[in-house]
Amino acid sequence: MHATPFDQPPALTPLRFLTAWTFDIWAVIGLAIPLGLYLYGVWRLRRRGDRWAPGRTLAFCVGGIGSAAIATLSVLGTYDTVLLSIHMVQHMLLSMIVPMFLALGAPVTLALRVLPKGGRKILSAVLHSWPVKILSFPPLALGLYVANPFVLYFTPLYEVTLNSGFWHNWMHVHFVITSSLLYWPLVGVDPIPNRVSYPLRVLMFLLTLPFHAFLGVSVMSTDRLIAEEWYVAFERSWPPSPLADQEIAGGILWGSGDAIATVVILVLFVQWYRSSQLEARRIDRQLDREEAAAERRARAETAAADADGEGEPPETDRSRGDTMSEPEDDSAIRTNTVAVRIRPDE
Repeated sequence: MHATPFDQPPALTPLRFLTAWTFDIWAVIGLAIPLGLYLYGVWRLRRRGDRWAPGRTLAFCVGGIGSAAIATLSVLGTYDTVLLSIHMVQHMLLSMIVPMFLALGAPVTLALRVLPKGGRKILSAVLHSWPVKILSFPPLALGLYVANPFVLYFTPLYEVTLNSGFWHNWMHVHFVITSSLLYWPLVGVDPIPNRVSYPLRVLMFLLTLPFHAFLGVSVMSTDRLIAEEWYVAFERSWPPSPLADQEIAGGILWGSGDAIATVVILVLFVQWYRSSQLEARRIDRQLDREEAAAERRARAETAAADADGEGEPPETDRSRGDTMSEPEDDSAIRTNTVAVRIRPDE
C-alpha cells in the first residue's frame, strides 16, 4: 500500500503498530524469489549429503529477508509515506540490517555449490568482471553509502519517490543494493573481489559513525521540512506535527545509526578472531606436516646408512690394507724408528 495525502490513514496508535500490515504484491514477489532460491539451494545440498551451516540459513532467511519483510510489509510499510520518522526506521533496516544479514548468509557460496558446471562458470565470470570489481571497491562503496542519503533527502529526489509507487519501491531496492556493495566485502564470507584485511574493514566502518551523526543532526536542524508539500498535504489531526516528526526522524538516524554500526563492528571483531584462530590452526597443521616429513627423511637416511654399513667388508679385509693388522712388537717398532732417524745421516 502506497499511502497518499488523499488516503488519510488513521492515527498511528500502539495497537496499529502491531496490526497495520499491508500487502504489496511487488514487495512480496521481490522477497519470495530470493527466499525460495536460497531454501532450494540448501535443500539440494542436504539431499546429496553435503552440510550447510544452519546459522547461514537463519541469517539470510530470518535476519535478511525477514527484516526486509518487516520494513516493507509491516506498519513501517503502511506509514512510511505518512511519517518521516517511520520512513527513517525503514531506511535503517534496509540500508544496515538487511544487507548485513544477507551477506552473512553467503548466498554466492551456496550458488557456487549447487549450480551446474555451466552456471558456476557464468557466476564466476560475473564475479571477476570489471563492473563488479569497480562497484565492490571498498572506498567507492563507502563513498556511495555515505553520499546516497544526502542526495536523497536534500534534493527533490525524495519527493519523487513519494509521488510514484514505482520509484518508491525502487528506492527500497536501491537502499539494499548500494549498502550491500559495502557490506559484502566487509562482513560477507562469499568469494568476491576486493576483499580487504580485517583491520582495514574495522577502520572503514568506523568512518561511518560520524556520517550517521552528521546526517541525523542535519535532518533535525534544517530550516525547512523535507518534502514539505507532501507531508503538509496530509493535514493530519493526530501527532506528531510534521516538524516534530522530522526532528524525531533525525534522532532515529543519529542514534540507531551509531548503535547498528557498533553491532556491525562487533561482528567484524568476532570474524577477525575466528579467522585468526583458523589461521593459527592452519599454521600448526603445516608445521606438523613439515615436522613429520623431516622425521620421515631422518628415518630414511638412518635406514640407508645402516644398509650401507651392513654391505661393507669386515675391517680385516685386504681391501683395507695392512693398517688394521696386528701391531708389531715394541722392539720392531723401535728398530724401524731408529732406522728412520739414522737414514738421513748416511
